Amino acid sequence: MLSGIPSTATIAGVKLSRISVLLLGVLLFIPGQAEVRLDQIRLPPGFRISIYAKDVENARQMVRAEQGTIFVGSRHAGKVWALSDTDNDQRADKVRLIDSGLNMPSGVEFRDSALYVGAIGRILRYDSIESSLDHPSPAVVVSDALPDNKSHGWKYLRFGPNGKLYIPVGAPCNVCDQAGFGEIRHMNADGSDMTTYARGVRNSVGLAFHPENHMLWFTDNGRDHLGDDLPADELNHAPKPGMHFGFPYCHQGDLLDEEYGKGRDCGDYTPPVARLDPHGAALGLAFYTGNMFPAEYTNRLFIVQHGSWNRSEKVGYRILSLRVLADGTVVNQEVFASGWLQGEQAWGRPNDVMVMPDGALLVSDDYADVIYRISYAQ
Repeated sequence: MLSGIPSTATIAGVKLSRISVLLLGVLLFIPGQAEVRLDQIRLPPGFRISIYAKDVENARQMVRAEQGTIFVGSRHAGKVWALSDTDNDQRADKVRLIDSGLNMPSGVEFRDSALYVGAIGRILRYDSIESSLDHPSPAVVVSDALPDNKSHGWKYLRFGPNGKLYIPVGAPCNVCDQAGFGEIRHMNADGSDMTTYARGVRNSVGLAFHPENHMLWFTDNGRDHLGDDLPADELNHAPKPGMHFGFPYCHQGDLLDEEYGKGRDCGDYTPPVARLDPHGAALGLAFYTGNMFPAEYTNRLFIVQHGSWNRSEKVGYRILSLRVLADGTVVNQEVFASGWLQGEQAWGRPNDVMVMPDGALLVSDDYADVIYRISYAQ
C-alpha cells in the first residue's frame, strides 16, 4: 500500500501517476552521483568550507565520541561509519565501516563509551566501540519496542540532560491518525521505561537541547499534497512532557487538516515557534556552543534543510541560522549557508550539523557522500 501518495500528482506542470511520483523521488536523489563544488557554497564573510571526510556513503546523523571519533549513520546505505582524524589536521584520514546490512540506521548517539544506533524498529548499542574500531563487537539490542514501519521510521537519537534517550516515532503515512505514531518518546539508556514525551509530531528528524535551560527543540516535516506552499515545516519547543503539536489535526499552528481537522480547533495544540520553508525538509539542528565563531553566534540554532523533491520549484538545500531565546522565542531567521542547489539542480543535500570542540561545524551530506567542515577566521 502506497499510503499518503495520491493516484496522480502534478510536478512542474506534468501530471504523473502514483508510481511515477515514487520513482521520480528516488531517481532525483541517488547518492554519490554529483561533483562536490565548494566554490558554489555561499557563507557570511570570514567563514570558509572544506571537506572533512569523503566517501561516507549516504551520511546522515553524526555524533562525536569521547576520544574524538566521529560516528555517522546512513539511511539507504544501511551502514554505520567511524571517522578518525589521527594527525589533528581537521580532516579525517581514516573512514571505517562499523556495521552494514542494517535497516535504515540513520540515528547515532554516544554515551559511556558506547555507540547507540537507531534503526527501523530497534535501538542498537556497540560497547567500548572506540577501542575496537577495526573489529567492532556485535551489536546489543537495547530495545525492539519500536514500530517497524519504514515510512518515516528512520530516526535520529539524542540523549537529554536527564540521561534519557529521546527517539522520534514518525507517522507511517503522509497524514493519518494512528495510535503509537507521530510522537517523540524517551527511555533509559538500558531500554527500560520507554514513555511518550510529546505527541502530534509528524516526522521529526532533528532533536537538540538548549545549552542554558536544557529544554527540547525539534524540527518537524509537514504533510505533502497541499500544494507548493502549504504547510510549513516546523521548529518546535517542548519544555515539558505531555505537549501536543497538532498533527494530524492541525498543521503549522493554524491550518486545520481538510480531513482530520473536522471538528477540531488549532487553539487546542501547541503551535511551532518558527515556520520553515514548506517541503524544505528541515532535519538536523544544533545550538552553537563553540568559541570560534563571532560572539553573536553564541547559542544560535543552526538548522539543516535537506531539500524538496515534490515541489514545482525546489527549496531548501541550505543551512539556516536562528537567534532564539531560552524561553522559546525566535528573534530572527536567516540563511547561513547555501549553494547546494543551483537553479533546479542540486549537487548536494546537507543533512545534519554538529559543533566540534574547536568551534567549527561539521555538516553531513547524504547525496554527495561527504562531511563538510565550516570554520571562521577574521
